[in-house]
Parts: sequence; structure tokens; C-alpha cells
Amino acid sequence: MNAVMEAPTFAPATATADQAIGQIAVALPGATAVFRRLKLDFCCGGQISLRQAVQDKQLDLDAVLRELGSLQRSDTLPETPTPAALIDHILTRYHAVHREQLPELIRMARRVEAVHRDHPQVPAGLADLLERAEGELLEHMQKEEEILFPALKGGQSALATYPILVMRDEHTSHGEMLEQLMALTHDAVPPAGACNTWRALYAGIGQLGDDLINHIHLENNVLFPQFEAAKATGGGCGGGGCGCAG
Repeated sequence: MNAVMEAPTFAPATATADQAIGQIAVALPGATAVFRRLKLDFCCGGQISLRQAVQDKQLDLDAVLRELGSLQRSDTLPETPTPAALIDHILTRYHAVHREQLPELIRMARRVEAVHRDHPQVPAGLADLLERAEGELLEHMQKEEEILFPALKGGQSALATYPILVMRDEHTSHGEMLEQLMALTHDAVPPAGACNTWRALYAGIGQLGDDLINHIHLENNVLFPQFEAAKATGGGCGGGGCGCAG
């Protein structure tokens, strides 16, 4: 994922008890999955407060707020950005989050495409595109987790050269996929009068776009160059790495 494109930026949201549940669903990516599991109606019943919705279902308000609070993500890098620390940050902040994001986005896209199939701005084919993106990202992340990252953590820059080239190439493909996603959703801007599910879907896609761009940037521009530089300055024949030049 080299320079991909500009995606809309969504500021982190904080859920409060007196906010309308529909507003939370739109502003806080991931909240729809929580509400759906708890059977809280954020679409047609989205005008009531979270407090009232939770009370009507006899749920624990503090527990729900804690769960919603856990959805907020920090992009702060480790104080000492060693390769191992960067990799751990990537795994928890991006790999785990992508695995949470995509199934819910696919579910909402299927819903929007079915319910609003006659709307002139319905994003026909969005769920299929998201499913392809999920498949590609899952395969990509698995290769990093099983092959590349263990090599980087072990300081094996020579073994990592080809996998890094492959990952950079796949990053470019992910960037092209993201461009398609933004084109299909009008840069993740829902039409006037869109229901809460449609608005939450696009907010989630906007967040996915931001996360994917940051994820790619961190690997391409911060993590990988550390090993590419090491390879260029001392890892090969004649650089003192194997001793064959003597």
C-alpha cells in the first residue's frame, strides 16, 4: 500500500448514556455489532437515548458503556518503536481490528443493498467487494503473522527481503481496492435521508479506510525500511555478514 488516496477522517467518538442510540451507531464504528448482539434497535428506534434503550432491555448501563468505550482505538505508537514493539502494535491495533470490522461491514452492506435496492444511490455490489477485501486482507495478514513478522522479530533481514517485496506489492493492491470502495460509496458519504444502518455502514467504511491507510504507512514507511537498510548496509556478501569476502 504505497500512496493510496485520501480517505475521509472520522474523529473518535465517545458514547454517553444520554446520547441517542442511533447517533452512537453512526459515530462509533463497531457499535452496531454491540447493539445487534444486545438486541438494541439503533435503526428504527435510534432516536431514544442509550440509557432508555438499555433500561427497556433491562441491561447494565455501565457494562454497555464499558463495551462501547473499548471500541475506541489509539494510534499512539510505542514509546520505543523497536521492530518487535511495532509489530505487536500492528497486530493489536490493525490486524485484530480489521478482523472485527469487515464481518460487520459486510452484514450491514447486505442489509442496505436489500432494503434500499430501489434507491438510486444504493451501493450495489458493496457487500461482494467487502467480502473480496476481507479474503485478501485475511490471507495477507496470515502471511505476515506466520512468515514475515517472525523473521523480523528474529532479526533475519536476509530472509525477510522477498516477503517484504511481496507485502509491498499486496499493499498496492489493497490501496486499489480501497479506491474502488470509496468510489462505490461516494467517499463514504451517505445520501440525504439515509437510515442509521446506511450511515453507520459508511462511517465504518470511512474508519476502515483510515485504518488501512495508517496500517500500510506504518509497515511500508516505518517497519520495513529498518530491515531494508540493514540488508543494504551489512547483510550480504562483502558487507561483513557472512565473512566470505576474506
